[in-house]
Amino acid sequence: SLRMASDSPESLMTLCTDYCLRNLEGTLCYLLDNETLRLHPDIFLPSEICDKLVNEYVELVKTDSIFEPHESFFTLFSDPRSTRLARIHLREHIVQDQDLEAIRKQDLIELYLTNCEKLTAKSLQTLVSFSHTLISLSLFGCCNIFYEEENPGGCEDDCLVNPTRQVLVKDFTFEGFSRLRFLNLGRLIEGVNVETLLRPLASLAALDLSGIQLNDVGFLTQWKDSLVSLVLYNMDLSEEHIQVIAQLRKLRHLDISRDHLSSYYKFKLTRRVLNLFVENLVNLTSLDISGHTMLENCTIPSMEEKMGQTSIEPAKSSIAPFRGLKRPLQFLGLFETSLCRLTHIPAYKVSGDKNEEQVLNAIEAYTEHRPEITSRAINLLFDIARIERCSQLLRALQLVITALKCHKDDKNIQVTGSAALFYLTNSEYRMEQSVKLRRQVIQVVLNGMESYQEVTVQRNCCLTLCNFSIPEELEFQYRRVNELLLNILNQSRQDESIQRIAVHLCNALVCQVDNDHKEAVGKMGFVMTMLKLIQKKLADKTCDQVMEFSWSALWNITDETPDNCEMFLNYSGMKLFLECLKEFPEKQELHRNMLGLLGNVAEVKELRPQLMTSQFISVFSNLLESKADGIEVSYNACGVLSHIMFDGPEAWGICEPHREEVVKRMWAAIQSWDINSRRNINYRSFEPILRLLPQGISPVSQHWATWALYNLVSVYPDKYCPLLIKEGGIPLLKDMIKMASARQETKEMARKVIEHCSNFKEENMDTSR
Repeated sequence: SLRMASDSPESLMTLCTDYCLRNLEGTLCYLLDNETLRLHPDIFLPSEICDKLVNEYVELVKTDSIFEPHESFFTLFSDPRSTRLARIHLREHIVQDQDLEAIRKQDLIELYLTNCEKLTAKSLQTLVSFSHTLISLSLFGCCNIFYEEENPGGCEDDCLVNPTRQVLVKDFTFEGFSRLRFLNLGRLIEGVNVETLLRPLASLAALDLSGIQLNDVGFLTQWKDSLVSLVLYNMDLSEEHIQVIAQLRKLRHLDISRDHLSSYYKFKLTRRVLNLFVENLVNLTSLDISGHTMLENCTIPSMEEKMGQTSIEPAKSSIAPFRGLKRPLQFLGLFETSLCRLTHIPAYKVSGDKNEEQVLNAIEAYTEHRPEITSRAINLLFDIARIERCSQLLRALQLVITALKCHKDDKNIQVTGSAALFYLTNSEYRMEQSVKLRRQVIQVVLNGMESYQEVTVQRNCCLTLCNFSIPEELEFQYRRVNELLLNILNQSRQDESIQRIAVHLCNALVCQVDNDHKEAVGKMGFVMTMLKLIQKKLADKTCDQVMEFSWSALWNITDETPDNCEMFLNYSGMKLFLECLKEFPEKQELHRNMLGLLGNVAEVKELRPQLMTSQFISVFSNLLESKADGIEVSYNACGVLSHIMFDGPEAWGICEPHREEVVKRMWAAIQSWDINSRRNINYRSFEPILRLLPQGISPVSQHWATWALYNLVSVYPDKYCPLLIKEGGIPLLKDMIKMASARQETKEMARKVIEHCSNFKEENMDTSR
């Protein structure tokens, strides 16, 4: 199968960059006066490395919530003698005036500033220091860069009355930027005179004026011999604009697309206009007319249009004006136009809404600068993934991940993107996805949960996590995912469906993981959170999945983890146990989960005295007769009592019920169980059961432990015979058979367990030479 480049392992360069950025102090830097980062004096780095450090730093600050930004990061690159910068891409609030100021001595060739809203006119002055080397510059969405603060009064006292106000800088031009060829001024604020600003530039090759309204673009003709790319997205066009564009004969890329929802446009594209472009712009390889209304019929009559096999030959074009092209276009933007649904479109790549290929092309083309279009394209992808099968799964996933990372704070993209991810990661696509790709999905999902307390995003993110193997695939973000889920469950106003999914995830996360994981999650407040949920459900008198999952999660998190067992008792867990038993006497699943949990508590010697009350012992004794969930409830109740009996008669600090009476009931219960019962239980270790074997103080506990082992090794030999052998159970059973105090029937059962295990070993001996 075709592997995407992004699916191959990370390069050594990328791994090293990431490591250095996460450990600046231990690698490239030291801390001066405990606060300022300084580069080690013997470090000299070329631009290939410095560019990557800066660009990756911006990426990490933006997309990795655990990564801590450094106040003085950009000062590391202030001296061109030790660090060289050439091509850097800076985004959003991460960059401030002082950061650009810090690197002003660098000979930058390419500087992309995207949506850097914190930059002010101070940074315009810094730009001048790069003017002699800069070839490419983007100020896209830097909406404050032409504003400076002015103190109107100019004196100290007046400042209190008239605080500083923002004033537009009118006199800045690109004078002296002699090498500048590529310029993006997208979303430039009104009031700046674009013509004056650009006039000094001798030979512009590419210009982007997205989202700027200009009535007169005549000045563009001064670059008619050099301009190869022009973007006028969302500019309201007129006949004058068209006449000017037609004179720019060197154009290879023209984008006059628009967001058809953003405002009312008077201009409508006609056959004549497209003909004009085809005739005059003979070098055109890429054209974007997305979002336009087509006025007169640009298309070939439908009978002729449907004929023959789909072709990209201009001669067969369904769009009449494009029959005049010398060769097919490399790219044609037709998103949200009627033309994208035609049969013969003379372009190798088309953005549109007709099929998966067109939709993916749209997401790819518009993600960086047009989130408003991208979210609608992702919505279309969501429908494709939900209703049909995606044929370009890896590309689709990669594009959605990129959009979610790029627009972390855009609610529309977070909603549609997280919904699409749910369908793109479900089981039918599982085989096609690498570990690396699935980890990227998890990262963006967790970012979404962190940034948005909004119900739809939270629900989509939780549902997407359910498509992963838990806990294995989430282990690399274990702390973070648990914190986020507990955070959701601790919110005062809760959406029922999210609550149910989050509890289910919490339960899965503490099942089959190491004890240190369970302890860490316990310290985060896991036990308390589950008990609060149980408390709420009890108050509403509802026993639903949330109630059952919460008890199940407590059962899992207390398994061989004494600290969590203690927390359960300290937070009135036993009171809730009794109340739930009383309120829901028929709920078998619930009883099983609660008793499984109490079995874990009873295994902790220091906590057993807290179970030693008349009320609790009576409840456990009565549950011995329970037929709930096969033998599970009776078995767990007997397990709890077996550990209590193991502490001997002197620990029995109550008058009622008598110890002997409870022992009698335990024998009766064990004898009533079917030895071939299939079990609803999962032992990771037999240690708590094995400790009941070498003792004479409670033969019934010894018998319960032997019965448990016999049942498990006979019903699930493959799993439990090796475990019993590995944990040294066989010698313990042999010793017990020699004990005078052990009951005859217990010894018989112990012999059968040993026999089972030796048969299992013989059957599984590798006899091949």
